[in-house]
Amino acid sequence: MNEHELKVSAPGRICLFGEHQDYFSLPIIAAAIDLRITISGKRNRDTRILIDMPDIGEEECLPLGEELEYSKARDYLKSAVNILKRDGLIPDSGWDCVIKGTIPINSGTASSSALVVAWTKFLLEAVHDRRAGLSDSIANLAFMAEVAEFKEPGGKMDHYSSALGGVISIHFENQLQVRQLKNTLGSFVLADSLQRKNTTGTLEYIKTNVLNGVEKIQKERTEFQLNTSPLQEYIEDIERLDKEEKALLKGTLLTRDLTAEGESLFESETFDHARFGELLSRQQDVLHNYLKISTPKIDQMLDAALQAGALGGKGNGSGGGGCVFAYSPNRAEEVVEALRRLDTKPFIIHIGEGVRVES
Repeated sequence: MNEHELKVSAPGRICLFGEHQDYFSLPIIAAAIDLRITISGKRNRDTRILIDMPDIGEEECLPLGEELEYSKARDYLKSAVNILKRDGLIPDSGWDCVIKGTIPINSGTASSSALVVAWTKFLLEAVHDRRAGLSDSIANLAFMAEVAEFKEPGGKMDHYSSALGGVISIHFENQLQVRQLKNTLGSFVLADSLQRKNTTGTLEYIKTNVLNGVEKIQKERTEFQLNTSPLQEYIEDIERLDKEEKALLKGTLLTRDLTAEGESLFESETFDHARFGELLSRQQDVLHNYLKISTPKIDQMLDAALQAGALGGKGNGSGGGGCVFAYSPNRAEEVVEALRRLDTKPFIIHIGEGVRVES
């Protein structure tokens, strides 16, 4: 590929442990998958970036030079350009781009974050900025473009997963700590329930109720902290909260502890695949019973996957629809067939690489 052409791609992700945790600065474990967003571009003689998105039947035209005005709520292609323009990074030529993807859209596998990560990488490569080779920088710029720019309630899990690839843990205690974990994982089956979800609304609902619950407890017990306080020591305080606050705060603390168990498993000398599956299913129990973000169809899909030989599984993403995944290192084909019978769209997936330039 010559200097007048550029092709980059970035992966979607699944959240193994820590759903709805990162915006509380609680640890998460996530993994990139081998479904990707790909951006192909050729330099043109224009002063505009022209973008064709055949998967969704849309086009964009982004003028170079001035700051771009947003025309919709989540105008991520423009916001990424604006973030870099404020840094003085403006392409010296236009581009004709095509964006395609294999990640299910609006289904909990971070298709929007993969798009922003890939687009950020593309723009940095186009202007030969050194940060094009720095995954952390790409993740942070993508977070600014997708979340901070629009004052949305999400965290950084999606952007780091897509930028770095593999299996990662993220901790937030004093400063952001991202670690690549050992990856001995086999096949998963990812299945789109074909039920749409409301990501922003779900995030805001959970975040508001959990923080309200924390504030109420801290009025009586100032030492209470989401990241360190043992659940059992504060169970009576939690039980006195309003119904939604009680369930969501308890679910948040249970997820925190499950994530710690999951990280210990990845750090163990021998990886126990059956225990990994069990932990995934325990995480799903929390999502169903406490965060209340499962649906009857998702429950049915996970039951069918387990009966077909999966070792465990859970809903993925903000909930209320979207995708589930089942860990199926030995029975992936059987799980696919079981899920296909439930009017879903299943994929066999593996852990994927991070954002990259394609040859």
